[in-house]
Amino acid sequence: MNPITKVQLVAQLIRWLVVKNRRDIDFRPRNLANPKFKSARDAIRMIPDGAVVMSAGMASNMRAAILFSAVGDVFDATGHPKSLTWVSTGAMGGRSRIRGTVEEVARPGLCDRFISGHHETAHAMLKAGAEGRIELHTLPQGIITHLAEGQGTGRQSLLSTIGMGTFLDPRVGTGSAVTPNASMNLVEAVDGHLQYSLPKITAACVLATEADVEGNIYMKTACLYTEVREAVLAAKANGGVSIVTVASIIPKDEAAIFLPADKVDAIVVCPANEQTLTIPQLKHWKMFLPGARENVAESMEKLDFFNGLLKLDPVRGPVENAMARSAAAQFAKIGHPGMHVINGYGLPIVVGRFVDVGGLTKDVRFLIETGAYGGVPAPGLFFGTALNPDRLSTSAEMFRYCADNLDVTVLGMLQADSLGNVNVSKKSARIQDYVGPGGFPDLVSAAKAIIFVGAFQARSQTVVEGGRIRVVKTGIPKFVEHVDEVTFYGPEAIKKGQKVFYVTPLCTLQLTARGLELIEVMPGVDVKKDILDASPARILLPESGTVPVAPAAYLTGEGFRLAWGKGVA
Repeated sequence: MNPITKVQLVAQLIRWLVVKNRRDIDFRPRNLANPKFKSARDAIRMIPDGAVVMSAGMASNMRAAILFSAVGDVFDATGHPKSLTWVSTGAMGGRSRIRGTVEEVARPGLCDRFISGHHETAHAMLKAGAEGRIELHTLPQGIITHLAEGQGTGRQSLLSTIGMGTFLDPRVGTGSAVTPNASMNLVEAVDGHLQYSLPKITAACVLATEADVEGNIYMKTACLYTEVREAVLAAKANGGVSIVTVASIIPKDEAAIFLPADKVDAIVVCPANEQTLTIPQLKHWKMFLPGARENVAESMEKLDFFNGLLKLDPVRGPVENAMARSAAAQFAKIGHPGMHVINGYGLPIVVGRFVDVGGLTKDVRFLIETGAYGGVPAPGLFFGTALNPDRLSTSAEMFRYCADNLDVTVLGMLQADSLGNVNVSKKSARIQDYVGPGGFPDLVSAAKAIIFVGAFQARSQTVVEGGRIRVVKTGIPKFVEHVDEVTFYGPEAIKKGQKVFYVTPLCTLQLTARGLELIEVMPGVDVKKDILDASPARILLPESGTVPVAPAAYLTGEGFRLAWGKGVA
């Protein structure tokens, strides 16, 4: 990246840091006769006490910051709207660092119940839950999107096999309830399925990109659609109110209308709206738009530079890179050209980078559960978007597409056990640390093959020296006798015939009918000392008794080229 571009990006970040919490909730454009155009303050006053409100978005994408801010400010001034139930499909918290996130509704009395697929970034909600002020619930993201979609057509529940045998299954786990004060459960066991439900959505607070003077809504410069359409149509079908914020007014374009005017009750124009965090909607980056043909290497360099400035992603060292190469090679062994793939947040995105380094990206169709089809998944701060996507769909449409077409998903893991169960949702017994399942249950249910990536031990010290892995200091086992919370149920995967792999810095395991089987170790690893004796989980040697040793290219990166059906070419 040239120095001028770096200076421009730094200047953009500084401007964002200066103005990120400045939002005029009383702004309304002049000379607009249509009464649907309101200030954020007046729009929020339309939400009645006790409403069930749904917002949309993932991480920093499609964040209706002006509406989140207005909800908090209006409540502080008037005490209304109060006693809300808030539904947020994806992670929309700001880790208590910035304003204008779903954490605004954590004020005492404002929100009584919070339902989300992912809680980890909503620190204020978790704190309120731990203090007993809010009841917390969690459901898979795909289930939430399909429940909202169903409410738009009058369907109030959903029968599914997703989540069976996991903590979501009330026969073996807690169901939707995260906090002990939960007054309901949104999951029931019915006739060999799980029946999911949501309270009736009666308000929507969402972000789009443009509106015309008639009140039609557009997504011409959106990086994603997420659940915007589903939230609005559900609220209207249930006799509620829909509020949409946009950055600009454009001429009417009948062919491009995303939501017709009759589905929208209030439009809040906010020129400060963002395409994604730090990037103004009015100065959007074309790389995120469907059909874009931006230079991927240069675009990724810009994103990496931003992530480095904000330090949102951990620095990946030789050990993590070796693990990612190993997972990429496993991906190549089981894959084929034209396959559809979803990579989760964090290390799985790094795996995708090494699939690219290995030369296979041109043969892969990457999907993102937020609705991006094709292109290259963006990392860190920009997770959920894609560079040069072929097209965008709503989250509900994408989860439905995945159910029929997802070949492989690469996901992280917190723990695994002897049955092949995986925990990604529960870090500790403290409510403040709760993560939630995200879209994980939907994806592992749909995929023909699953590659989990994660540490063999926590707080251990492992190094790469002379083309070999060496365990300097052991840590806390990640492969345990029983996981703390079952987010993925191994026996169900065996029954369905799914291929399941667990890639760590020391070895790769496969779930078989026998159990967890060791199928490959890194050069330098002592199988007995470093793996078998260091794991409370029962790990089996291959029936041949010989464990293959991984190629040195996993550790060094030298000559790392991939071939379908082979792994390293």
